[in-house]
Amino acid sequence: MKEDKFCALILAAGKGTRMKSDMAKVLHVLEDRPLLYYSLAAARNAGADKIVVIVGHQADQVKRAFPDPDLIFVEQMPQLGTGHAVMQAAGVLKNYPGLTVILCGDVPLLRPETIRTLLRHHQKAQACVTVLTTEPPGDHAYGRIVKDDQGDIIKIVEHRDAGDAERAIKEINTGIYCVNTSFLFAALTQVKNDNQQKEYYLTDIVEIACREGHKVQACLTKDYIEVMGINTLAELEKAGEYLRFGQD
Repeated sequence: MKEDKFCALILAAGKGTRMKSDMAKVLHVLEDRPLLYYSLAAARNAGADKIVVIVGHQADQVKRAFPDPDLIFVEQMPQLGTGHAVMQAAGVLKNYPGLTVILCGDVPLLRPETIRTLLRHHQKAQACVTVLTTEPPGDHAYGRIVKDDQGDIIKIVEHRDAGDAERAIKEINTGIYCVNTSFLFAALTQVKNDNQQKEYYLTDIVEIACREGHKVQACLTKDYIEVMGINTLAELEKAGEYLRFGQD
């Protein structure tokens, strides 16, 4: 595997019902540009060798908004969860020789340096999966990072499934990952949808990696606003303030 090669796989299929609009979430405008523009720019500036975008809701409009020749679009129809979204890229990525960095099209403040830090951490630790994590203040409903005594991740517990001890964990999953590509697509064939949502969760690859004896690492970023996802118009406004004025 070439050490410095990576593909950026950007999840951009969602509708974003909490945005109070029928428009695809990644087409909502932040500082005169669609949300997806920022994830693409971060991937390119971090040195992505290949960029694959998973589209679904209003796929044609998203493709028209980004006619860039370097992009590979893959459709996810219907949308059956994050794991299912990544599965759709198996045809174009399964034999890719580098690493795969999974990004979210609705996380516009992520910096290229943070992506590079994630890659370096993954390679230095000789991890199979590395999860970008952060520690937001106050109450929230994010998935918690559960570690063993060595500091390796053993599982990610969704907020609604977490007990009191797990909810007390400050470190959370940002939904951004660096994964060995061959492992990623092999693991996804084992992911099941036996949950209330009947969805295929990408987070399940963590427990699969642990079960198979692979190392799963956390790469902590201090700036929790940088990795915030945009789910509401209020969060879109907050991201705009961040871009204009920087962090408070």
